[in-house]
Amino acid sequence: MKPTAIITGAGTGLGKELAKLLSNDYHIVLVGRRAELLNEVSAEISGTAIRCDITKEEDLGKLYKQLKSQDLLPVELVVNNAGVGHFGSLDEAQPDEWDEMFNTNVKGPMLLTKVLLPEMKASGKGTFLNILSTAALRGKVNESGYVASKFAFRGFSESLAKEVEPAGIRVVRAYMGGMNTPFWDESDHVKNPGKMRSPKEVAEVIVKRMRDEDEIEV
Repeated sequence: MKPTAIITGAGTGLGKELAKLLSNDYHIVLVGRRAELLNEVSAEISGTAIRCDITKEEDLGKLYKQLKSQDLLPVELVVNNAGVGHFGSLDEAQPDEWDEMFNTNVKGPMLLTKVLLPEMKASGKGTFLNILSTAALRGKVNESGYVASKFAFRGFSESLAKEVEPAGIRVVRAYMGGMNTPFWDESDHVKNPGKMRSPKEVAEVIVKRMRDEDEIEV
């Protein structure tokens, strides 16, 4: 039986492409909020689709129970990929948008990690692949809230890496620029997403390098 990998935000974009590539070596559990998209990908790769909002502890409790009942624990690879962005000047920013970004981009991965980490520690191995973006490396115009959330996720990831290293667990941090994905569908922040790299290209680079590198800048 293949080891288990969980990918959040797995219904579209980079999460979907990572799921397809990683399914060669793992049984993929696809996690997200839109069941129909998860089911489509799951059927393609013979994975397991579980609808779950990672910002809600109740949903994560149900996720854990499903994994346990299906004998999918411990998880060997966790891909914290789900993310949301709101863009514009600080003058135009809304506090509820900040809340959504910090809940999805920071709190969600922290909660999921906390749920899955004990069994990974007990097994003495495992990897977290945290999708950070170049917004976790430098400030960008009209992205102050989004960048702040990604810097917070980077701080969590770097600290966690030091904490879990003695337990035989890695935390890989991936930093990539914009991609041509549905991430931009409801935003005019990027004028022509079609000129960006495809998520498939980025996924291929990450999968190739993640086994030997703890920090990947694409």
